[in-house]
Amino acid sequence: MMFGESWAQIGSSIAGLMVTLEQFVLANLQQFSFVQRFCDKLVSFFSPYIQITFPEYSGYWNNQAYTAIETYVGALATTKAAQLKGSLIRNSKALVLTRDDKKVSDEFHGVKVWWILDPSANSEDKHYQLIFHRQNRDLITGSYLDYVLKEGKAIEARNKQRRLYTNNLSENWSSYKKNLWSDIAFENPTTFQTLAMDPKKKEEIINDLVAFTKGKEYYDKLGKPWKRGYLLYGPPRTGKSTMIVAMANLLIYDIYDLELTTVKNNTELRKLLTYTSSKSIIVIEDIDCSLDVTGQRTKGKADKSSEKLRNDHKKEKDSEYEKTSKVTLSGLLNFIDGTWSAYGTGRIFVFTTNHINKLDLALIRWGRMDLHIELSYCSFEAFKTLAKNYLDLESHELFEKIGILLKETDMTPADVAENLMPKREKKNPDSCLESLIQALKDAKEKAKLKADKERTLKVKKEGRTKKLYTSLIKKKWLFKA
Repeated sequence: MMFGESWAQIGSSIAGLMVTLEQFVLANLQQFSFVQRFCDKLVSFFSPYIQITFPEYSGYWNNQAYTAIETYVGALATTKAAQLKGSLIRNSKALVLTRDDKKVSDEFHGVKVWWILDPSANSEDKHYQLIFHRQNRDLITGSYLDYVLKEGKAIEARNKQRRLYTNNLSENWSSYKKNLWSDIAFENPTTFQTLAMDPKKKEEIINDLVAFTKGKEYYDKLGKPWKRGYLLYGPPRTGKSTMIVAMANLLIYDIYDLELTTVKNNTELRKLLTYTSSKSIIVIEDIDCSLDVTGQRTKGKADKSSEKLRNDHKKEKDSEYEKTSKVTLSGLLNFIDGTWSAYGTGRIFVFTTNHINKLDLALIRWGRMDLHIELSYCSFEAFKTLAKNYLDLESHELFEKIGILLKETDMTPADVAENLMPKREKKNPDSCLESLIQALKDAKEKAKLKADKERTLKVKKEGRTKKLYTSLIKKKWLFKA
């Protein structure tokens, strides 16, 4: 009995010593790192509790676990705290309620754990600390943390304010600020429902996007990175940018608008990719103007005159870009389909162009741009969608006349929408439709005059060529075949 009491007294003395070290000695000597480490080890030796730290950054990269934990713990705190503080924070579309103190308890399968935010006042980077009893190690490091990460990501998806990003000049990058991209709130309301295009084509695109978002296991089974590429092509003002917005709103994805002309080389391009989030849309608009991707990989057999024209166009296109950027087609291909493209998951790459025939086939083949979507001039079905959007009309006596004119005239959806837009506060559907009919008639007449002019020039050119040919034969400078 005396022996047991002696051990109890010894244990009590050790516990008292630990408290003294932590409250007094450690507080005064914590600036000496070796003392801090020694005391931590001494306390952990006698303590039955385990601590796991989740820093905000892992090296130079954002720690995605920290983000999920922050969201989960924030939601957990609001359900148990009596005193809360509210704020509208960046990247959130709803008011965020948080607890004032930094310690939050949680319970999982009857086991209690504690979360502590940034316990070190001198720490530059925030971090969360998870504390639990060592006898529950397997449960907490396995099932519980999996649950926390999954639930945190789900809450973040529900509350997330989506962002529109654009890349900064590399001169303004800094490793500690991680400011490769600038962003603003993405609040464009365009959806596939309001998108003016053929309904069957629209449904095909929606089904393809939804199938992709649900296909992670299938891609893993094939041994392929979970990513997909879309090429949007067609004349200007046919809705390519609008299509990208509809995609983002359907999938609840952020958009990264990549301006290639500001990227100096392939290394910078890869670094920008590593700073994009998973489940996002990476966009390069007017790809044929951003980089020389006009078939230079096979131009050895090209006609010399065509090659000269391309080179002249390249010089005139962007002299400043030529001096500063060394991004190559090979680098871009590796970006979307090479080793680095496997970084992150669930990404969608979207390229747009007005001239698909100018693009190198290596860039737009399957596996890089998996689905080619042509966005052309306004059809009657697309017009009906616009009439519903702008005038709340599903039918009208003038629709038939407009349908006939749309078959005879090329007009972009943007131009049709501009004519349907009420010019006054009070809507007058009849005047808007009449305005569109007049615009279609004017466009038809203009196209006819242009075609007549081109035909006349062609006849004149052929006449001059024939006259020159006859003259050379008469002078015997050319023999008739």
